[in-house]
Amino acid sequence: MSTVSARVAGKVALISGAARGMGASHARTLAAHGAKVVIGDLLDDEGKLLAEQINTEFGAAAGDDVAHSVHLDVTDHESWQRAVEDAVERFGRLDILVNNAGIFTRGSVEDADVDEWRRTIDIDLTGNFLGMKAAVPVMKAEGGSIINISSIAGLVGFKNRAAYAAAKWGVQGLTKTSALDLGPHGIRVNSVHPGSVNTPMTAGLKRGFGQIPLGRAAEVDEISKLILFLASDESRFMTGANLAIDGGETAGNNLRQDA
Repeated sequence: MSTVSARVAGKVALISGAARGMGASHARTLAAHGAKVVIGDLLDDEGKLLAEQINTEFGAAAGDDVAHSVHLDVTDHESWQRAVEDAVERFGRLDILVNNAGIFTRGSVEDADVDEWRRTIDIDLTGNFLGMKAAVPVMKAEGGSIINISSIAGLVGFKNRAAYAAAKWGVQGLTKTSALDLGPHGIRVNSVHPGSVNTPMTAGLKRGFGQIPLGRAAEVDEISKLILFLASDESRFMTGANLAIDGGETAGNNLRQDA
């Protein structure tokens, strides 16, 4: 199978948490449209398998690899530095960073576990900061696009989600202030805020869709199409934006009936 288009041809993307779920979909989509992708994850075997699959699908026609996997612990700055160095050594540059890795935890400020709070902030917020810190020095040479995956829990309050919501709101703040700081270097920074998405992380959740005007959860490829747009030069005048992709869930109270 050849690439679908050249929308991100010549670009190199590093994606955290990319061995499965949304991250894997983002990697496949970017590769399908011409990018070379580096799959960063703690799940080494799954990451290597995905890279092999992407290379089989999209690399054979070009005669070389278009995907590579690296071990990445997003809470460790040195791990991020090694991943960035590996991406540049393998593919010669870094144009796109997708901070996708994240976890989901429950609990209000009253009953949330303190260690789980710290772990959630470390992965869902500090992981984004460390990824940007490692990538920016390389990206300054040519500019680029940083895409931080937040959540609609980073746009509105969520009951019983103290750590998760705090981290995801923090991602929005980090995105906006970094857009100001990095704009002069040609680096764009935007955040994506998915609502309900069908992924392995959400498979065990009990969800109702009455609050979503479109009446369903998103499929991962629907999120990936937005990632592709933000990674491409089609969005070259967009930075500092927080983009909800949620079937209208944050538009208002869809459960209220007409009087």
